[in-house]
Amino acid sequence: MTLQSKGCPPATLPLLLLFPWSHCLLLMRHSSSSSSSRMASRQNLNHELSKLFNQLWDADVNRFKPGKDYRISLQGKAGYVPSGSNNAKDSASQPLFLYVNEDRFHSIPTFAAFVSLLDNYEMSTGVAEVVTSEEIAENNRFLDAVLETEVMKITHQFLVNKKLAKPNINDFKTQLYSIWFKLYSRDGKGSDSCGFEHVFVGESKRGKEIMGLHNWVQFYLQEKRNQIDYKGYVARQHKSRPDEDDQVLNLQFSWKAMVKPVGSSFIGVSPEFELAIFTVIFLLSQDKVTREVVRVEEYELQIIVYRHGRFIGTAYPVLLSSNNEDLY
Repeated sequence: MTLQSKGCPPATLPLLLLFPWSHCLLLMRHSSSSSSSRMASRQNLNHELSKLFNQLWDADVNRFKPGKDYRISLQGKAGYVPSGSNNAKDSASQPLFLYVNEDRFHSIPTFAAFVSLLDNYEMSTGVAEVVTSEEIAENNRFLDAVLETEVMKITHQFLVNKKLAKPNINDFKTQLYSIWFKLYSRDGKGSDSCGFEHVFVGESKRGKEIMGLHNWVQFYLQEKRNQIDYKGYVARQHKSRPDEDDQVLNLQFSWKAMVKPVGSSFIGVSPEFELAIFTVIFLLSQDKVTREVVRVEEYELQIIVYRHGRFIGTAYPVLLSSNNEDLY
């Protein structure tokens, strides 16, 4: 399906600029700083998790391919938005997603089950969730579908070997349900949140601030319904512009009139891939916040997971670098 809600022609490809010789020294210093930063991140690289996550990446046959299953338009660089402000310059006249093959949402069991969960939650914290028997059944159908995938089978075996999960698949399903779907209080007033809602669906802090919403499918569906307005990309350090086939992006957007200055998300990956890597990092550490640097395919990432007691608080990726040539 093609989106044209912002009504402007497709953005042209970025122009490569030729710099005068007087700028060479500045660029050399910038490049040296970038190299130092990358070297530092490589020293912290978790090789065991990098190996596992590459196995999961290769096993993720349900992943959408850029340029084939979806097309995005990055457009302009987002501006600075102070914390607490809902005013943001719009540097994107078009939606982020120009096309997504929605047939795959219906034909792939994990995507179909995942999409059915996205309307099950009260958006604002401070309002207790009411979970129906139908919603519990939908949660279980999603986990059943996920557990059938090679991605989650590899993940389960890894966790069993680490003695972080029981071999019995039903026990593992119960563990996943608790980590992701067990309700807890985020705002101190009743059971108003859970890991799945925060990470994949998104919620608001009493209707004033966006929290979570780190999933590309939810972003696309909300954008299609004119609930999300993409404001532009947020450039990572030492790089002025991401690439339109990057499958991890930092974005700025508004959702129902609230602005998220920076939201980080995988693009195109399957729900089981995200569920797997975030679960692994969550279970490997008892720290309140865990940050692991990994190399997955061409991407050097920092995966960040926050604990809320025995449950996921939030989880998201941050792209550090890729093999794609930087445009300065």
